[in-house]
Amino acid sequence: MQGDMTPAAPAALDARPSFPRQIPFIIGNEACERFSFYGMRNILTAFLVGWLLLGTPDAAQRQADAKEVFHLFVMGVYFFPLLGGWLADRWLGKYRTILWLSLLYCVGHAFLAFFESSRTGFYTGLFLIALGSGGIKPCVSAFVGDQFDQSNKALARVVFDAFYWIINFGSFFASLLIPLTLDAYGPSVAFGIPGALMFVATVIFWAGRKRYVNVPPAARDPNGFVGVARTALLTARAGEGRPGLALAGGGGVFALGTLAASPWLGFVATLCLAIVLFLAAFGGGVLLQLERARGLHPDEDIEGVRAVLRLLVIFALVTPFWSLFDQKASTWVLQAQNMELPGWAWFKSASQMQALNPLLVMALIPFNNLVLYPTLGRLGIRVTPLRRMTAGIVFSALAWLVVGGIQLTLDGGATPSILWQVVPYAMLTFGEVLVSATGLEFAYSQAPAKMKGALMSFWSLSVTVGNLWVLLVNAAVKNEAVTEAIASTGTGVAAFQMFFFCAFALLAAVAFGLYARRYRMVDHYRAAA
Repeated sequence: MQGDMTPAAPAALDARPSFPRQIPFIIGNEACERFSFYGMRNILTAFLVGWLLLGTPDAAQRQADAKEVFHLFVMGVYFFPLLGGWLADRWLGKYRTILWLSLLYCVGHAFLAFFESSRTGFYTGLFLIALGSGGIKPCVSAFVGDQFDQSNKALARVVFDAFYWIINFGSFFASLLIPLTLDAYGPSVAFGIPGALMFVATVIFWAGRKRYVNVPPAARDPNGFVGVARTALLTARAGEGRPGLALAGGGGVFALGTLAASPWLGFVATLCLAIVLFLAAFGGGVLLQLERARGLHPDEDIEGVRAVLRLLVIFALVTPFWSLFDQKASTWVLQAQNMELPGWAWFKSASQMQALNPLLVMALIPFNNLVLYPTLGRLGIRVTPLRRMTAGIVFSALAWLVVGGIQLTLDGGATPSILWQVVPYAMLTFGEVLVSATGLEFAYSQAPAKMKGALMSFWSLSVTVGNLWVLLVNAAVKNEAVTEAIASTGTGVAAFQMFFFCAFALLAAVAFGLYARRYRMVDHYRAAA
């Protein structure tokens, strides 16, 4: 027996999964890129209110305009993944898409540093950053997943958590230091430092070019998502109508009609709303008639389309979470500016409060993986990805219940300490870890191989839709009749909006939980080499 076992031991050791050697280059790139992004993002509202928009004399209007610019920028960041995913999947591949858009990203940072007094120049820089950051977003997440196969996929979730941890490592130092830099040295330096870090990120990514697994872009496939969807919608059956085609066509007409709302909502937000409405109608129409593609396309590809459509429902139900989460850098900052600072020598700006979010993420990810999830497992509670995401949406809603209570205190004339925001930050961050960190790996694992880049871009698009809800609510409360109705409740507009978003997220959590019970998990990691 010993003779038989001796040669087997090295083989068993060799069979143990190992981390790909190229992962540190991607994680190093992400750490620097996230420092650059959150460094500029977390001072954007303060810069707009205190510098660029000072020509608007009314302070309340200036704050409203700053909030609108901020959320339009975030919408762009999470809308352009559609472009990045398409370029990566069909033309350039993930590596070249990331590299070239990163260089464009660097140019955008330069515009922010050089055009601090020019709205045209500064907004051009924001557009380039949205294009670069958004364009690489689905590619980087999918590129991480491409470095794994069936032999080591068990380590992928650990790396996605580490990936998310390093994002917040960069975000923490950016949130802590860049607001101080803005106050001490002005906008050019404060925006210039993130630009320099983005250049370093690009160099680190380029340095690992010879080690990466590069999955080539897919050739045009008649059995891809678009091909199967076209067949499903256009195929006629004797004695039957085409309700799916009618739904898709009607949705397209309705989406075009919404463009008439652009004077009220703004062109960018209205365009995003039209696209979202069209995608919803198109997806619903395809699902109604999907079986008509049976026999004309392989069953595997038809089921792949069905899997994508089911995933898009998941993504849609996550959008209320993003409408709450992204307002910590706008609504919560504006609230914090009216609260009392703690008096610590290094704490000089309300924007610095945002550093608490990445700090808590770095603590919660290892706590969840090493303590919380194993403990729940021993208690017989299965902690599935969709259960984690449901709980995360609930915690985000409860955070807004607390922050709404703080706003009522401010509206009553008191000036509470800014440290009261620690409570909602902790709750929102716990929700973020459960939703966002889990969602990255979930979206990759559920995406069919030929559509990974595109599906990761749809995951990012859910953030755009979340910020769209914010703009829609902000536009609604500008209506005089709505304002009067809010006043009749005895609460201010800001507090009413906070409680509204709390209720919005709770309803989404219920819908998400009910849908998750029917969702069937799949495994779309590539085969071992």
